[in-house]
Amino acid sequence: MTQALHAEWTKLRTVPTTIWLLLGAVVLSAAVSAGVAATAHVDVSGAEQQDLVRLSLTGIDLGQVVIVVLAIIVVTEEFGTGMIGVSLTAVPRRPFLFMAKFANLALLTLVAGSATVIGCLLAGRVILPGRGLDAAHGYAVISLSHGSTLRAAFGSVVYLVLIALMSLGIAFALRDTAVSIGVVLGLLYVLPVLAQLVADPTWHRRLLQIAPFIAGLAIQSTTHPDGLPIGPWAGLGDVAIWASIALLIGGVLLCVRDA
Repeated sequence: MTQALHAEWTKLRTVPTTIWLLLGAVVLSAAVSAGVAATAHVDVSGAEQQDLVRLSLTGIDLGQVVIVVLAIIVVTEEFGTGMIGVSLTAVPRRPFLFMAKFANLALLTLVAGSATVIGCLLAGRVILPGRGLDAAHGYAVISLSHGSTLRAAFGSVVYLVLIALMSLGIAFALRDTAVSIGVVLGLLYVLPVLAQLVADPTWHRRLLQIAPFIAGLAIQSTTHPDGLPIGPWAGLGDVAIWASIALLIGGVLLCVRDA
């Protein structure tokens, strides 16, 4: 298992695509958060103040796409080029290969996700006060010393790791880059849109509760949690279920199908 971990780590660190995609996720997320913060405005309604933490973390909504792409090409490039045969010759025990990719991707996403969240929060903390969204106007200061901000930050990192692992499982199951990306992005972005088309309020809420994008990022909410379709930790648990199912299917198919 140690050799499998080292081999997969060597693959990831020696491919230029890996570092560029990880940097891209951090920069894109921070840039989007900075842009959103720069265009924010003071909400004069005392009852409906903006959630500054969630506003600052908006960049993750788009930055997660880069994480998805990285997680998928970690698998599908080997199938596309035929190098999976070499990998399976070097690591004939397929569960070991699967777990090695799982562990390395999770670690990389954890590091990149932490940098992404910090970058987004820093962008919000620097820019939002200039838009009148500060303590002087009755808004909470963005600080990791606040429990709700810490929960949102930690949960956002976990969310990105879970999305990466879900993408990994889907990539192992489908073995095609374009199809895998399409399926994951459909789950993330199309499912919430479909929920908006459902007129029945009960089913509308249920669809939002199972949509990984909506449910998972409920963890970022620090104000008015009662208005969410699902609780913050329950939403993160929903994404964990999606990731577990995808990994189970992908792992089983890797073991039972020909390379």
